[in-house]
Amino acid sequence: MSLKITYKKGVNEKNIKNFVLFSNEDFKINGLNKLSLAKNSNQVNKTISSHKSKKKDFISFNVHPDQKVILIKIKQNKNSTENEKKGASFYNFVKSNSLSDLNFLEKNINETQNKNIGFIEEFLHGMQIKAYEFNKYKTKKETNDININLIFKTKIPTKNKNNRFNSLLEGTNFTKDLVSEPGNILHPDEYAKRILKLKKIGLKIKIYNDKELKKLGMGALLGVGQGSIRGSYLVTMEWNGGKSKSKPLAFVGKGVCFDTGGYSLKPARFMEDMTYDMAGSAAVVGLLKTLALRKAKVNAVGVVGLVENMVSGNAQRPGDIVKSYSGKTIEVLNTDAEGRLVLADALTYTEKKFKPKFIVDLATLTGAIIVSLGSEYAGLFSNDDKLSKQLIDAGNKVDEKLWRMPLHKNFDKLMNSKNADMQNINYVGGAGSTTAAQFLQRFILNKTPWAHLDIAGMAFSKYGGALNSGGATGYGVRLLNKLVEDYYE
Repeated sequence: MSLKITYKKGVNEKNIKNFVLFSNEDFKINGLNKLSLAKNSNQVNKTISSHKSKKKDFISFNVHPDQKVILIKIKQNKNSTENEKKGASFYNFVKSNSLSDLNFLEKNINETQNKNIGFIEEFLHGMQIKAYEFNKYKTKKETNDININLIFKTKIPTKNKNNRFNSLLEGTNFTKDLVSEPGNILHPDEYAKRILKLKKIGLKIKIYNDKELKKLGMGALLGVGQGSIRGSYLVTMEWNGGKSKSKPLAFVGKGVCFDTGGYSLKPARFMEDMTYDMAGSAAVVGLLKTLALRKAKVNAVGVVGLVENMVSGNAQRPGDIVKSYSGKTIEVLNTDAEGRLVLADALTYTEKKFKPKFIVDLATLTGAIIVSLGSEYAGLFSNDDKLSKQLIDAGNKVDEKLWRMPLHKNFDKLMNSKNADMQNINYVGGAGSTTAAQFLQRFILNKTPWAHLDIAGMAFSKYGGALNSGGATGYGVRLLNKLVEDYYE
């Protein structure tokens, strides 16, 4: 099922079959007398009155055998995310009632929203987000497409090719597509190729393969991927939309395309969900695509480590010691604590190579964060109060919430190793998410402001949410885009 939006001018209302009208909380339609439905106003008002006590946000009724009214009750002065959620909820209503051709009238929108035409963009954006489906591999697809017409009396607003809503939708859906792909399709080799295609929208892409990574000394990242027949990669994506000498904003993502756990093998139950262990990297890729499409006035870099954590005769063993790009050595006590090894090399490289204003990394890193926060908040760990507040505020605005968790030097002793500089897990037990973040912090060498987002509970949803259907959520793209918009452009 697809959702198509068309702008039209000067359409005769008498030929419209499905009117979509907005009313206030009292079900009053401002400007009803200005519509062709005015001759049926008594019938319309009577029908609406009969629904007032039912506390429904949406009403559908016929004013004529060939004409239907779909009424949407809205509250005034809601923020953009609430308008988007209303649109998402309306999409469910439209789908469940098998409605197809919907016509929104400019004069009704203006009357109801005090000439705030931006409201309809937010509302429709919510519909579009909710309409996402990953049905690429279904041989039979739903064909009940939804066509939306925005009807203007005179001049159609100029449609900007780099419209922020369209750019954000494309970036978010690209992230969802990546996370939804099965592991046999989106392995590291294929993933790197898909990122490379983003050069056409203005991103500067550099892909480092196994040989180049070995030469650079990225033993932590390479150790995770050495059991796979696929390659391991570090990919950098640069968007230069700001001043030439301005430090870039850096975003780093864990891209474990499939995670068996290695020799520290995961249980068979739900292992199929480990295709989304690359969701942190997908959020970074989707964000950079969004910034490029909307021509963001900022310099930004995305860095993702792409590996596959498999079991084979060449796979990493528990007890192995690897040397990271930073020069620090790591004892790998558990091969299923692999994401932090990938991020360790990526973080140090990003800081050293790009000297960014800040670094934000995203990863489906620990099951412990789901125990702590469920699927309502992602965990935020940071060495910087200002960056933390900005991230939390941006997350609240787009309903991608964060909860700050502690970092403290006393946790370091839990990650110290007798045989190397550090070990990759805390065998004492407890504080699994915090000790993982504490491990990552050791690879920020020059005190760059840094934040780690553990999105394990947020990247994938079995049941869906207000703005998402079940499956990949695209978490992180809207959040980080809002961070850039509000504080760095």
